Amino acid sequence: MTDARAALPPSTSHLVLIPSFNPGPAVYATVRAARAAWAPVWVVVDGSDDGTAQGLAEMARDDPQLRVIVLPRNRGKGAAVLAGLDAAQAAGFSHALTMDSDGQHPAECIVPFMQASLAHPQAMILGRPVFADDAPQLRVQGRRISNAWTRLETFGAGIADSLYGFRVYPIPALRAIMHRHAWMRRFDFDPEAVVRLSWAGVPARNLPAPVRYLQAHEGGVSHFRYVRDNLLLTWMHMRLLLGFALRLPRLLRLRSCRR
Repeated sequence: MTDARAALPPSTSHLVLIPSFNPGPAVYATVRAARAAWAPVWVVVDGSDDGTAQGLAEMARDDPQLRVIVLPRNRGKGAAVLAGLDAAQAAGFSHALTMDSDGQHPAECIVPFMQASLAHPQAMILGRPVFADDAPQLRVQGRRISNAWTRLETFGAGIADSLYGFRVYPIPALRAIMHRHAWMRRFDFDPEAVVRLSWAGVPARNLPAPVRYLQAHEGGVSHFRYVRDNLLLTWMHMRLLLGFALRLPRLLRLRSCRR
């Protein structure tokens, strides 16, 4: 164990949760960076068959603040997060910061996000992505559509970005929602989670955080499929719009209370 990790006191309430599916070697740098910033760090291996489950298990053997949970088959990001949330709540944790395993999310922002959560434990702390000039414009422009729908579905509850998965969740609130609904298990997890948490009265606090889109030669791996995942998001927003219509009187009352 490095001196930096040894000097880092483990939190008893907040942990870093990293869902991981075939990320390639980039996951090791991601986990090392997360562990240098925070303890504990948990990785949920979502049925990976690229050898990273074994490599992560080796890392965990030398680090008591790193836990690796291996799911037998790929079930999707949301399902992997839920498996981690269930285990985290059973272990007594109240909040989880989620981040991707492929190096896109900024480990240097873990501490300020956790500090914001500690100061506002009732809130979800959401990353507002800051894109570099080399970010794929198709992805940057496409998320604006999803964000516009989210603003409508939450009646302007202050969610700056619905798709950026670097965020801190209150575990009991999110688990309760996910166990009530069969959706939110794949690419639809991030936007649907914030909408339903907002409907449940969980306030949003937004913090800027850089996002990197790694090229293949840098170890970047993307499982985003443009047609498949956009169809999934379209179906998700159809469901949420119906839910919005049914909840509109309650959302109006919540908005009045926030004022």
